[in-house]
Amino acid sequence: MRRPAASALTVSTVPFEPGPDLLAFAEPERPLAFVRRGDGIVGIGEAARLEFSGPERIALAAAAWRELAASARVDDTVRASGSGLVAFGAFAFADSSAASSVLVVPRLVVGRRGGRSWLTRIDTEATAERVPLGRAASARLRPGAQDATRYLEAVRTAIGRIAGGGLAKVVLARDLVGELAEDADPRHALGTLAGHYPDTWTYSVDGMMGSSPETLVSVSAGTARARVLAGSAARGEDPESDARQATALATSTKDLDEHGYAVRSVLAALRPFSPAAATSELPFTLKLPNLWHLASDVEGALAAGVGSLDLVAALHPTAAVAGTPRERALALIAELEPVDRGRYAGPVGWIDASGDGEWAIALRGAQLAGRRITAFAGAGIVADSVPERELAETALKFRPILEAFSPAEV
Repeated sequence: MRRPAASALTVSTVPFEPGPDLLAFAEPERPLAFVRRGDGIVGIGEAARLEFSGPERIALAAAAWRELAASARVDDTVRASGSGLVAFGAFAFADSSAASSVLVVPRLVVGRRGGRSWLTRIDTEATAERVPLGRAASARLRPGAQDATRYLEAVRTAIGRIAGGGLAKVVLARDLVGELAEDADPRHALGTLAGHYPDTWTYSVDGMMGSSPETLVSVSAGTARARVLAGSAARGEDPESDARQATALATSTKDLDEHGYAVRSVLAALRPFSPAAATSELPFTLKLPNLWHLASDVEGALAAGVGSLDLVAALHPTAAVAGTPRERALALIAELEPVDRGRYAGPVGWIDASGDGEWAIALRGAQLAGRRITAFAGAGIVADSVPERELAETALKFRPILEAFSPAEV
């Protein structure tokens, strides 16, 4: 774990007018961003970096962040959600992953929320400046280790295991890989994602970037909120067929069962911290540009002293990205997926000095490592899954990242 050289960070937040596009302030080489509907935060530089691994990586991050935040000297005249001291975070999906889990404290943060905007300086007197876009970040993405044939075989195996008992659902993913040109600017891809999917979280942390529709958890002023997505269908080609698709999804026994597993897993994880956490009886259909999802919102008041990373540690991985029962699903994922997921389907977001924050699940995205891109998409497998339909669902879920990096192929 790497820490800042100084024993305490000096933090100052002041009003600042960034203009309409927060992403214009992000660094081309490794952008830091967590934005939605034009609001959010963008980080520049690196004042501190903390790295973690293993089964306790999120709990260790929560403890290390409390220590770092407690020693910081913070002067925040804005006092908005995301102002003051913040860290961006991205965590590996699996306990055994070779990918590191990180909290990154930037030197500068440009933010906007509810009509207010600000600049945060952390151990620096510099100011934020817009950086002109470089070359478009296009890349041809091709099947990786889990190609279509191997994915269909994995789904068939999973259905057989579910039929044998002891497992209700498992989420299986496949991968696409590609390479960027040396001078490509990945902020082009972020701009495409933010523009095409404004109601999702467009995120970029330590090379993991995408546009996630799923809020793992957000914490503000003692209240926790989560949005659970499980069960999906393609959008229709016209208003009538689109409405039929939504209705079919809302009445699908297979999708309602899959959704129920995911909601119950979130409620069970939250209730030790929020005994009154609750959700609506039935899910609603959430419309995205490329998909319909079954969605449920969960909300509850938190016990004193509980921070967002405490909840992230308890929630991850949810049934929406792993399966149920959790441990059996994770074992089958490790058996049937031939490649480390890295940070795909892991928590991604930010936390402030009080422990409040916003965390999504790193979906509809890709990891950049140098010039290499690795993208993932998954589908929830249950007893009556049809392998070819699950493969088609992953193709739909790849669409945002293909639009961002390979628009000619979409």
